[in-house]
Amino acid sequence: MPPERGIIVRVFAQSDGSAFVVYQGHIQNGVVVLDEASNLPEGTKVQVALVPAGAEGATLGERLMKFAGRLEGLPSDLARNHDHYSHGAPKK
Repeated sequence: MPPERGIIVRVFAQSDGSAFVVYQGHIQNGVVVLDEASNLPEGTKVQVALVPAGAEGATLGERLMKFAGRLEGLPSDLARNHDHYSHGAPKK
């Protein structure tokens, strides 16, 4: 388990040239160590991103919840008719 240092490490590796796979890891003696075993071939190019601790389990929805209920003066049917208000489409 990685030591608590205020950051975690995410390693992005491209698999078969199309999609990115994300691995969690930590720094140990100046080297990135993955928390779980991977089948990355030797020499695979990776991109490392430092992420604030505590953000590793938060989904986008969980991170956006801090804004829930903050806006005032919006139409009561905004969720249903967002295309009308943003693009001028007919109301539903």
